[in-house]
Parts: sequence; C-alpha cells; structure tokens
Amino acid sequence: MKVYLREYIDPPARAKLAEKFEIVESFDHPEEIDGIIIRTDEVPREVIEKATNLKVIGKHGVGCNTIDLEAAKEHGIPVINTPTANMNAVAELIVGLMLDAARNISYCDIVTRGEGFSRIAPPEVEGTELTGKTIGLVGMGNIARRAGAILTGGFDAKLVGYDTYIPREQAEAWGIEQYDKLEDMLEVADVVNISVPLTPETKDMIGAEQLAHMKKSAILINAARGGIVNEDALYDALKNGVIRAAACDAFVDEPPNGENKLMSLDNFIATPHIGADTAESLERMGEQVVEQVLFVLDGGKPERTVNGV
Repeated sequence: MKVYLREYIDPPARAKLAEKFEIVESFDHPEEIDGIIIRTDEVPREVIEKATNLKVIGKHGVGCNTIDLEAAKEHGIPVINTPTANMNAVAELIVGLMLDAARNISYCDIVTRGEGFSRIAPPEVEGTELTGKTIGLVGMGNIARRAGAILTGGFDAKLVGYDTYIPREQAEAWGIEQYDKLEDMLEVADVVNISVPLTPETKDMIGAEQLAHMKKSAILINAARGGIVNEDALYDALKNGVIRAAACDAFVDEPPNGENKLMSLDNFIATPHIGADTAESLERMGEQVVEQVLFVLDGGKPERTVNGV
C-alpha cells in the first residue's frame, strides 16, 4: 500500500508509517494511493475521485477546510483528525498573544532594538492587565476551553461565549456565560478569541459590523483560520481606533509577509500559523494521525470521523 505524505511530521511517526507502507510525496498517480496524511496540503474533489484505492484521509491537526469533505463522504472515505493533540499548544499561544497585545511587548521590543524610547516606562505604551477581564470565546471547542481554563485559573477572568452548536446547559457546566447573539457577546468582552473552523458559514464572520460592537479598549485574537476575520475590516478598525489591538496566527494568504497591510500597524501582532508548532504537540499529532491511518488501512473502522463516514 501507498500513503501520500509530503509535509513534515514528527520523525518517529513517519518512521512508523514507513515500516508498513510506501510513502509517496505527490498526487501524480492518485489511483495508486491507499491513504493520505496532510497538514496544510489540499485534497480536492479531483484527487479524491481519481484515487480509486483511497481508504482514509488523515488530518494532522484539527481544521479540515483544505479537504473536500463532501467528496470524501460521497466516495465512502473516512476523514480523521487529531482534535485534542494540539489543544495545549494553541491555547498557550492564544494566551501569549493576549499578553503581548495587552502589554505592547512586540512593539516595545521592535522600538527598543531600533531608536529606543526617550524615557523609561514611556506613557505611549501603557498596557492593560488581563486579570479580572471578561474573555469572549467565539467557538467553545477544546482549544477555546483550554485557553479559558488558563485565563480563569491564572488571571481570574470571566468567560462569555458564542457557539451555535453548544447547548446552554453545557456552556453553564463549563463555567461560560453563553450569548445567543454574537454581537451581544462582543459588546461585553474585553478580549475576544476566535476558535471556530473555516466554513462557508464562518467566512468573514468578524467584519466591520461585528468589530463596531466591540469595546474601543478590546483586543481581538485569531489563532484559528484566515478568512474568519475580514482582514480589510480589521485593518480599518485598528487604524481608526475602533478596537485597541489584534493578533493573528492565521491569514487568508499564508505564510504572511509585509505585503499584508495589517503588518504596517503598531497595534497588530502577527505570527506565521505556529499555534500547534511545539515539540510536544507535533509528537502527539504525528503519533495519533499515523496510528489512526494504520488502523483503517489494516481493516479497522474509526470510532469518530470528521465527515460521518
């Protein structure tokens, strides 16, 4: 059997896969491929329809927006992912970005390495504390709740949330005050975190209208997927003081660079989609995705799939 794997995964996981199957790094002969493992690669309908031997698609991570899930379902191909393997890594980055934006850490570093400031503790970089603040969770999945736990445990924060898939009773059990309308939640939050998948429903979920509902002192964090936050609207909101600051680990065009106009703003922080990029997270994701793909190729039926196959 042959498994498509072009991107880097933890070496022991790759070695385990190579012990049983031949690894190929292109879709030149999709009809010969039995399994697919991806991180950011695309698996379009065209590949799925030509891959007549395909038995499983494994996502190294959580978001499956680069996989044609409907085509996979039509052809009876299960799509699996690793929904909790990167939870700690992404949650910790979210909290780190919040602290960076609240205390102007990146901006202070840049200025200090250049011309420097004219005085100690310059008033123009006065920060704000996270302690006791209200944190708005757009999406209340594993990553958001883990970030929320860090913030409540370490900063005595209050959690409010918006998620159309979570029953109110469940949100209350998690200690999250749930709102039925996104805009109502945005109005009370001091910091807003985005943790939803990119789907047709969530594309441009945060645009000019939603940003206008946020506090002028608010901070926005997106470590989910590019396209959920409208980048043009965010640029205007940051430039015009509609909100205090924002930090993104995900962009429409990746990897991001200086051509993105958001990078020209002092109140914006960018990281190149590093949320899950820790040694521990990569080890967990690699091991879990390879184990699940091996299980299916050995004739097993996965207990849980992304596309319901």
